[in-house]
Amino acid sequence: MARMIRIDIRPVWRFRTDSAEREFDFTLVALLAGIEADGKLTQAAEGAGISYRHAWNLIAQWEEFFGAPLVDKARGRGTTLAPLGRRLLWAGRRAQARLEPELGNLASEFARALNESLSEAPATLVMHASHDYAVAMLKELGAAKGTYIDLQYRGSFDALGALRRGECDVAGFHVPDGRLGALMEQRYRESLPQGAFRLVSFVSRVQGFMVRPGNPLDIATIGDLCREGVRLVNRQRGSGTRALLEYLVSTAGLDRARIAGYDTEETTHGAVAALVAGRQADVGFGVQAAAAQYGLGFVPVCREQYYFACRAGDLDAPPMRALLSLLREESFAAEVAVLPGYAAVGAGRILAGFEAQPAA
Repeated sequence: MARMIRIDIRPVWRFRTDSAEREFDFTLVALLAGIEADGKLTQAAEGAGISYRHAWNLIAQWEEFFGAPLVDKARGRGTTLAPLGRRLLWAGRRAQARLEPELGNLASEFARALNESLSEAPATLVMHASHDYAVAMLKELGAAKGTYIDLQYRGSFDALGALRRGECDVAGFHVPDGRLGALMEQRYRESLPQGAFRLVSFVSRVQGFMVRPGNPLDIATIGDLCREGVRLVNRQRGSGTRALLEYLVSTAGLDRARIAGYDTEETTHGAVAALVAGRQADVGFGVQAAAAQYGLGFVPVCREQYYFACRAGDLDAPPMRALLSLLREESFAAEVAVLPGYAAVGAGRILAGFEAQPAA
């Protein structure tokens, strides 16, 4: 029977004081997130996959270690996070969002090296793709059905460069609908020589401004990023989302030097959302699903099409056929529809070229 080795690398935090040392349990982050969302420890414990008694013991142990409360419980008001609890939740979320892609990339590299030494290991599709929630979902769904994807998160332009150099089988990137999409297509076409590659329809998603709940700074347009007192957190250079924001800034005739935080970079949509949720920034640009994950407000700016690119000669290779079959299943479209702002209409279609839609 074919065997596939998969590796999961997780960070370890060790907290130290003058008199004690303790290894951090990331279950506490899930528990604090549930309390923040519902204000009920019973539901938070259930969401974290632990018992109510275990939840209280975990909180009590860490409160004793820190010497300060993580939660406040008042009659008639439920359970709320104390200042230390909010800070710990923000730190844990940011670390998870920032490290997950990097650790995932390392795990994929190590697993590939091991699997290449196993003659009975099933075929694997090597994918380099811009960070995306549906891509992560696709990898998990594929593994459950025996379609293994060796996923490396890279910026859109870096992913296409890797495909052109033969370092991967599939590259994932995204193009906005409307006039901005037409401008960005020109850059992407330079990485995809005509005739040598094919595009595959994947999903559509909504990008926009992630803001604090209720949008207290009333951020509505790209020009609002230049206002005094508004702090931006940006995506890293080379990512498609960073390129999209740069196009929005340039087409509006704005001076980047007037945008506070323009050079503050994070590598994932989740990490950007975590900074806004932790009040380390006032606004970030990213997908609606990230805003929803962190309970943020969201101001939609554009819908975009996410594509996969592959070499034309690889369309009939078994791993690619397996990927196309998975994309065309109704169950895949149903799973994607759960993600806020996402849709998978026509996923798996092989395209002659870009099919960006007119702006709504």
